[in-house]
Amino acid sequence: MTVRNRLHDSTLAFLRDGYAFILRRSERDHTDVFKTRLLLMPLTCLHGEQAAQLFYDPYRFERRGAAPARAQKTLLGEGGVQGMDGEAHRVRKQMFMSLMTSERLRDLKNFTTAQWHAAAVKWETQSQVVLLDEVQELLCRAVCRWAGVPLRAGEVSLRTADFAAMIDSAGAVGVRHWRGRVGRARAERWAAGLIAQVRAGKLKPDQISALHVIAHHRDVSGALLDEHVAAVELLNVLRPTVAVALYVVFAALALHDFPNAARQLTEGGQAAREHFVQEVRRFYPFFPFAAAKVRQDFEWRGHKFTRGQRTLLDLYGTNHDRRVWGDPETFRPERFREWNGSAHNFIPQGGGDHFQGHRCAGEWITTALMQEALHFLTEEVKYTVPPQDLRMSLRRFPARPASRFVVHDVRRSALAAG
Repeated sequence: MTVRNRLHDSTLAFLRDGYAFILRRSERDHTDVFKTRLLLMPLTCLHGEQAAQLFYDPYRFERRGAAPARAQKTLLGEGGVQGMDGEAHRVRKQMFMSLMTSERLRDLKNFTTAQWHAAAVKWETQSQVVLLDEVQELLCRAVCRWAGVPLRAGEVSLRTADFAAMIDSAGAVGVRHWRGRVGRARAERWAAGLIAQVRAGKLKPDQISALHVIAHHRDVSGALLDEHVAAVELLNVLRPTVAVALYVVFAALALHDFPNAARQLTEGGQAAREHFVQEVRRFYPFFPFAAAKVRQDFEWRGHKFTRGQRTLLDLYGTNHDRRVWGDPETFRPERFREWNGSAHNFIPQGGGDHFQGHRCAGEWITTALMQEALHFLTEEVKYTVPPQDLRMSLRRFPARPASRFVVHDVRRSALAAG
């Protein structure tokens, strides 16, 4: 395989292609690795299953200092698990994974189910429902309750808006970026206050709750997390759960755009629902890339990686790699009947190992909440999708339907209403 070093600046091409930037160049040049520059900054781009396996090798790549400062000020926060490596990362990641037991996931699902039903009662009285906005709020309510975070009725809108602003600021410039910075700063102050109250004994959440676990977690040196860092990690539980609203909207869009696949849900039971959810995660754009830095010099496929070199892994493009998926631009849930379960060819929220690596700790939350949403949208309610702008630009980070998915005439099924 020939490696081509593209040392000219590709910023205009990146702005044009968006999520598909690495994919299109990889397919055009028949390579899984190439050099380029974005905003004059040199970096290396990786694409495909084997490249993903390389990228998640902890001896080759590290995360410290890899995330852009703009993302840390908005989406990620500073000092969180995403920027850690080695034993310190393992200990911090274990804190998150301790929250992902089957019992705790069931609790979150139950809290979310209650919020779906409460929302449906309200939606029946409304002339129209903007699904993205509504699902963000109901997930905010559910995850805060699950995490042991007190949420007064009067602050639900504010907290939802701050989480939504952080999510919507990913890759944004201008007003969206600054809205995300304001939301991040306000949310961190709020979360730090909760951590302080728990440590002072003024707030006593359940010991299995995320708030309690994070407030009392000790890092690799045995010290309690810095109050600000603990706040960032608490938000790393709450914000990503609210972000699942994007996937829920993608699922609703798939039900609308692919009626044949939607009909198969009623015939295939739980397995069909799981396959549908996975295909939504593969097909639609969520995270575009993952970033890392080269830990030490090495060579791969004739390409020299030098220490400190910034590297992007193509998440979206790897999920659309025709060498693995055959017809990647076709929405076909049944493909997951034969999927081999690789940790590196299906990476909508990152690849590798959940416990030891940087694969998203909340991936199981994502799939559980999507399945619950899919059940609700297909079994518990009926609704009308009016004419609207459902186009989704791959140039926008994060991508979403322009209309945010509007529905009319929501009515609960007889069983749900009873």
